[in-house]
Amino acid sequence: MDPTSLRQFAALAPPDALKIVLVLFLSFLLGLEREGRKAHAGHYIFGGVRTFPLIGLVGYTMALLAGGQILAVALGLVVVGAFLLVSYLHKLASAEDAGVTTEMSGLVTYLLGAVVFYGYYWVAATVVVLSMLLLELKTALEGLSERLPSEDVITFTKFLLLTVVILPAVPNREFGPFQLNPFKTWLVVVAVSGISYGSYVLQRVTRKRGGIVLAALLGGAYSSTVMTVALARRGRRENRPNLFAGAMLLASGTMYLRVVVLLAIFSHPLAARLATPFLLLGAAAILGGFLWSRRPDPAHGALEREYEARNPLELRVAFLFAGVFMALLVITKLVLEAFGTPGVLALAALMGVTDVDPFIMGLTQTAGVAAPLAAATAAVVVATASNNLIKGIYAFAFSDRPTGIRGLAGLTALALAGLLPLLLLAR
Repeated sequence: MDPTSLRQFAALAPPDALKIVLVLFLSFLLGLEREGRKAHAGHYIFGGVRTFPLIGLVGYTMALLAGGQILAVALGLVVVGAFLLVSYLHKLASAEDAGVTTEMSGLVTYLLGAVVFYGYYWVAATVVVLSMLLLELKTALEGLSERLPSEDVITFTKFLLLTVVILPAVPNREFGPFQLNPFKTWLVVVAVSGISYGSYVLQRVTRKRGGIVLAALLGGAYSSTVMTVALARRGRRENRPNLFAGAMLLASGTMYLRVVVLLAIFSHPLAARLATPFLLLGAAAILGGFLWSRRPDPAHGALEREYEARNPLELRVAFLFAGVFMALLVITKLVLEAFGTPGVLALAALMGVTDVDPFIMGLTQTAGVAAPLAAATAAVVVATASNNLIKGIYAFAFSDRPTGIRGLAGLTALALAGLLPLLLLAR
C-alpha cells in the first residue's frame, strides 16, 4: 500500500479505530514481554499477550464511556487494581519471592488505554517504551544496586536535594563587582559532576570487566589527570609499557569529548569554534591509544582493574569545585583587565597543572562578555594542551622508565597536536 492510500485510509477510518489499534499494539508489546517472563518463571504469573491488550481496551472503553469524567476512569482503575491484588495474593501463595512488577504493568496498561483516548499518543508510546526498558533491564538494574554501596545512594540523594529542590530557589542574578551568579555557578557544578557521576557509575557497574582499556576510557570521562596518575603507578609494577601508555593516550582523548559536551551546554559560540577540532583530536587519541595498547609487551595476560574512582557527588567535593570555579572566574577577569589576552593565555597554560574544568567553565561565562571570544577560544585550546603535557610529565614521574617514556612521548605529541586549532583560529 503506497503512502497516498494510507492517508486515504486514515481519512476514511473512524478516529476511534486508529486509537483502538494503537492501544492494542502498545498493550500487546507489554503483554509480549510479560509472556516471555512467564515462560521462564517456574511459578504463576498474571497475564500475557491476551490479558494485557484486554486491560488496555478496558481502560480505553472506560474513558470513552466516562465522557471526560476522570472520577469514572479512577474508579475503573480501582476495580482493575482489585483484580490484580487477587492475582498477586495467589502468586504469593505459590512463590516465596513473588514480585509486584507484573501487577504494576497491568495498571500501566489500563491507564495506557485512557491516555490514548485523550489523545496523548506520544506520552503513551513513551510510557510503553520506558516500561519495557525497565522490565527488560531487570538483571542489569539489580546488579547496579548491588555494585553501588548504600553510602553512594545516600550521596546521590543529597545531591538531588541540592539540585532539584534548592537550585531553583538560588538567585539567578549577578552579585558584586565581578558579576558572580550563584545559579549559574551551581548549574556548572551540577553539569560537571553529572558527567563525572555517569562515568563513576559505569566504572562501578563494569568493575573487574573490560580490563585496562575500558578503565582508561571511562576514567578519562571522570578525570583524565587522575586516571593518568593511576595508570602510571600501576604501570610501574606490570611491565606492560605499551598497554599503559596507550591507555593514558586514550584517557586524554576522552577528555576532549568531555570538554565538547560541556562547551555545548554552556557556551554555543565556543562550541561552534572548537567542536570539530576537539572531536577530531579526541577520536584520533582514542583510536591511537587503543591501537598502541594492542602492541606486544614483555609481559602478557589479561589485567584486572584496580583503580576505584571517588564519588564525584560528595557534597564536600561539589562545594570545593564551586569555590574553585568562582575563584578562577574572578582571577580570569582580573588577569584580563591587567594583562589582556596574553595574560589569559599564560593563566591557561598554568591551569594545565591540575583539573582544567573549573577554568574552562569560567571561560564559558566570560567568553564574548568580559573576554573576547577569540581570546577565550585560544585559552581553552592552550589549557587542554597544557594539561596533556603535564599528564605526560606525571606519567614519566610516577611510572617505570619504559612506560613513562612512552606515556610522555604520546601525551606530548597530543599536546602539540592540540595546539593546531590555534592555527585555524588565526586565519
